Parts: sequence; C-alpha cells; structure tokens
Amino acid sequence: MKLGLGIFGLLLATNGWAASSSYVIDSRHTFPVFEVSHYGFSLQRGRFGKVTGTLVLDHETNRGSIEVVIDTASIDMGFDEWSKQMRGERFFQVEKFPSATFVARDFALVADRPSMVAGELSLLGTTRPVLVEVTRWRCARHPMLPRELCGADIQATIRRSEFGMGYGTPGIADEVRLAIPIEAIREQ
Repeated sequence: MKLGLGIFGLLLATNGWAASSSYVIDSRHTFPVFEVSHYGFSLQRGRFGKVTGTLVLDHETNRGSIEVVIDTASIDMGFDEWSKQMRGERFFQVEKFPSATFVARDFALVADRPSMVAGELSLLGTTRPVLVEVTRWRCARHPMLPRELCGADIQATIRRSEFGMGYGTPGIADEVRLAIPIEAIREQ
C-alpha cells in the first residue's frame, strides 16, 4: 500500500534543468490513502502519515527511478482502536514489518511526464510487481522555496491476499484501491 504507495513521486523537469535531477519526497504533503469494501456496505479508508523516499529524473534519456518507503505503524483509520488493530497480526504486522516499499528502478517519461510506472511493492515480506498510473502531474518552481517542486496523483489497485493479508475475506474485500497524492522537492 505504499504504493503507494509509491510510486508516487514521479516528477518531471522543465527545460533548463540539469540533465539528471534528484528529489526528496516531501513527507508533509505525501499521504498514501487506501480504500477497501467492508462487506459491500461501505468503502473504508485509511492513510499512512509517514513517508520518505527519493526520485531521480534523467532528462537527457527521459528515464527516471523512484523509491518510496512507508512507515506502516503510521497507519491512521480515524479511530485509535481500529488503527491499533490494523497495526496488529491480522493486517500490517508492524512489529515484524515496519515498512512497505515501492521501487521503480527505471521508468519512461513520455511527452515530459510519466503515465504508467511499473515497479515492485514490498509488503509483509512479499515483493510483487505493481503498475501505478500517474493521473496528475506538475513540476514548477516552489511558490515559497527557491527550488523546483514536482507533484503528482498516483493510483493503483492491488490484491492484499497476494501479500499474505487475507484476514476477513471475502467480507473485507481482497481488492484494495490506492490513491496517493505526492510531492517531491529538488535537492540542492
């Protein structure tokens, strides 16, 4: 879910920037959100509050790479007891698996932006391929800092059982939708 998690950040540069640029994910503006059907009655949502990572864009080759790390203990379901249950053995097992990671070692920039990024999600000790879609993309000078900022909205769908999280199925759906707003600031 770090898909997130992940992915996420894929940011492209404008003309005049250096050939290769590195960015740091802004954890204050990057919150992976997930939603899952709860017995067909509602979509339950949760989010992760602590995310770190790096993005590298090579403008000469129109290629990029990204690594996003999600602190699974930072899960917030909006209710303390529920968040505690999600950290436990039935779901994220944060004592054994304190993070989830999305890595895309090489993705293409087409028409100055990524659109689909193939990478690997590691969750609960299992690593599987995940394809994320970049639905919104913008890079420009940060309005308050003297550096470039890239932002994106990223989405993906995973099956939690493929990562060993099968508790509660089928009532709690296997299919989980991820939606990740992400921002990354160019390193100086």
